[in-house]
Amino acid sequence: MNFSRRLANLYKYRSLCTDAKTVTSAPKVNLELPQPEYDIEYLCDVGNRKYIAENIKQRKGIGDIDKVHQLLETSASRELLDIELGKIPNQTDPRVSDYGPEGRVLNTCGSMPTFNYQPKEFEDLAKNLKLIRTENLGQLSGSRSYMLLGDLAELEEALVYYTLRELVNRKFQVISVPDILPSQIIERCGMIVEGTRTQVYYLDSAHGHCQSLSGTAEMAIAGKLAGARLSLEHLPLKYAAVSRCYRAEASSIIAERGLYRVHQFTKVEMFVCCQPHQSAELLNELQSIEEELFSSLGIHFKVVDMPPHELGAPAYRKLDIEGWMPGRKLFGELSSCSNCTDYQSRRLGIKYETADHRLEHVHTLNGTACAIPRMLIALCETHQTEEGIIKIPEKLLPFMKGKTIIEQQPVAAMRFAKYKPKIH
Repeated sequence: MNFSRRLANLYKYRSLCTDAKTVTSAPKVNLELPQPEYDIEYLCDVGNRKYIAENIKQRKGIGDIDKVHQLLETSASRELLDIELGKIPNQTDPRVSDYGPEGRVLNTCGSMPTFNYQPKEFEDLAKNLKLIRTENLGQLSGSRSYMLLGDLAELEEALVYYTLRELVNRKFQVISVPDILPSQIIERCGMIVEGTRTQVYYLDSAHGHCQSLSGTAEMAIAGKLAGARLSLEHLPLKYAAVSRCYRAEASSIIAERGLYRVHQFTKVEMFVCCQPHQSAELLNELQSIEEELFSSLGIHFKVVDMPPHELGAPAYRKLDIEGWMPGRKLFGELSSCSNCTDYQSRRLGIKYETADHRLEHVHTLNGTACAIPRMLIALCETHQTEEGIIKIPEKLLPFMKGKTIIEQQPVAAMRFAKYKPKIH
């Protein structure tokens, strides 16, 4: 009996399988999530074994296709097989397989701004204008945190309102999502939730087993759709959400200092469910939306088709938009959009009914419409003046209460008491 037939039978008769006694993963929340439906015909076909192993290597994944086949040969339990199958990353779009480490630039939009003076970096601009606080926040939120003040806080809100308005005009449905999610949802979306590579913040077990802070609204929307049966008339289904995003990540890279990489930030996210044949076109649509949004704000940027090692586990193809930051004199990632094909829908049971009444897995896509911290860096550095003030882009003026520039704020000086741990 071939591998795929064995595995299919194992899934069919899972009640007869022995319980796994050697599973070492964290305990799971008892959610009523559908059983994952991995593409066993593809994954367990011996003819695909070499390609899958190479794909895992290129993507720097943690999966082991040989272990999957070994477990299958020994008739291991369903739980053990699911754990290993869940580690296998999505397939990779063939066009990016041979890219170099930096990917390939597809498009460059706008022109690089020129200055007849030395442009300041965002941190210098913001501090001189009393727009931000990043130091001595230890008793509030620790390192890689920030507090926006005055007009910069209003600029954050303006960016959110402007972005949402543009997405609603493009037929996206606005949805409000929670920031606390079961870790199992996050894991099924493709994030690493255990080990040294995790970026996930876990809540203390006193607040419920395996609850985590969400890294992006994509996870909550995908979790909301778990087990859904969508009709053709509702596809493609397009959602937009504003949420706080939490990332337990650190970096010693000098270019990622300040607001560039922080532990929590506000983001406007796009999420799409569609029929499989629509996903390539919809990725182009998400890219186009991001390009129009950033171009309208006067930002110079390039679109990069990312190489395999930058795709993470769920993406089949990912396009990054890197904006020019004049003060830093570098391009920094502002957003990305990804086609995850059926990677997430198979793990969450998101399906649609075809014209001939069959149930098939949807394709899912996601894209960042606006990630506030990096957008603020690019905007403020691009629109600064020689006097050290910031011009507000025309598209944001309707949301800034008549203000056209951001000057030094009349903010009272703030002094925070230094945190001193008690000695027992």
